[in-house]
Amino acid sequence: MRIALFEPDIAGNVGTLIRLGACMGIGIDLIEPMGFPFGDRAMARAGMDYVAQAEVRRHADFPAFIAAAAGRIVLLTTAGATPLPAMAFLPDDILLLGSEGAGVPPHVHARADARVRVPMRAGVRSLNVAIAGAIVLGEALRQTNSWPSPDNFPTSI
Repeated sequence: MRIALFEPDIAGNVGTLIRLGACMGIGIDLIEPMGFPFGDRAMARAGMDYVAQAEVRRHADFPAFIAAAAGRIVLLTTAGATPLPAMAFLPDDILLLGSEGAGVPPHVHARADARVRVPMRAGVRSLNVAIAGAIVLGEALRQTNSWPSPDNFPTSI
């Protein structure tokens, strides 16, 4: 399983998701262009010391990402057709998150193999992209019995 970020705008969200990937043993795909300067210093600041423990792949654009994708693309979207509790995940799914400001364009939405939304109460717009990614990843790991080994969990939080 992997998490992919389409043209992310906010370094802090990228860092949060890199940290999540490192902790859960999930690879991270970054689809460029990004809305901030990407480099070792920025990622070290955003991802703290987790960047070195994460598997991060950068893709020049969406076609390059698609060419390298080895699993089903599951788009997280507020316009998703499948509510999260009804989604059936596969171990090699790639959870695709849109940019914070614009989401994904129609051609990316159309290319997704599945679309999922996190149910929310009426009157709210959306979750933070990193929070939505963590919620969906947790459910996907649960369904596929893919949580990291308990032997690898820290003794304190």
